[in-house]
Amino acid sequence: MGTSADRTAGRGGDWTPLKRATTSYVQNLHRSDSRGRAELVLGRHVPLLGGVRGAVASARAGTAGISKLGSLLAGLGTGTPGQAFVALGLGHLVGQDRFTVLDELVTYIAGTGNDLDSVAARDAACDVLDELFGDADSWTELDRVSVTKEQLETVLERFLALYVYNRVPVVAERLSRLTDPDAMRRADQEMRQIIANLVAIQLPADPFAVEWGGTEGRTIAENAVTSAYELLSALEGEISA
Repeated sequence: MGTSADRTAGRGGDWTPLKRATTSYVQNLHRSDSRGRAELVLGRHVPLLGGVRGAVASARAGTAGISKLGSLLAGLGTGTPGQAFVALGLGHLVGQDRFTVLDELVTYIAGTGNDLDSVAARDAACDVLDELFGDADSWTELDRVSVTKEQLETVLERFLALYVYNRVPVVAERLSRLTDPDAMRRADQEMRQIIANLVAIQLPADPFAVEWGGTEGRTIAENAVTSAYELLSALEGEISA
């Protein structure tokens, strides 16, 4: 669920329509227009981040995270994890166990979590890395993990979708009020899926050849974040709470 801005919920201004839309969504999960109400919530959170421009400008951990995750994934697609870690300056992870490797990779991708934006990125990174490395536990198993071009795109898009969701305020707090755990899970999944459907990262023919830590990688990341928030902002006018 959302883990970031919901911790700093305010009053008045753009908070009022967002809170109303969120409450309406939670109270009407059984209705056929539930998805439209969820889209309204997502559209109304963008003004709280300063509109599209402000949301993109403040998405520092997410934008940097796409670039760094891209570097990691490209390394996993062209060599072994051990080789990738060395190339990224993380050679000390070679031979370590799953917990140590994933914990440090999360910090490499998303920072130390010393602000809410970094926390949102860390949570997203934790989820995608857990899926990426699957059941691998020992170093021998971890060092066998590889990535295809299709997987690289999928993992980057999932990271961005999770990061964006983690920045949505109020939602987690409102969903926690539901007494039906199944309804809470359904609502959570619905919100996540809406964002996931909007996220698209445009990659060149050979994403493994991208200099993810350079201008090309940053441009790909910035364009993806901008597109996501533009599409989310456009949802606001599609239904009335």
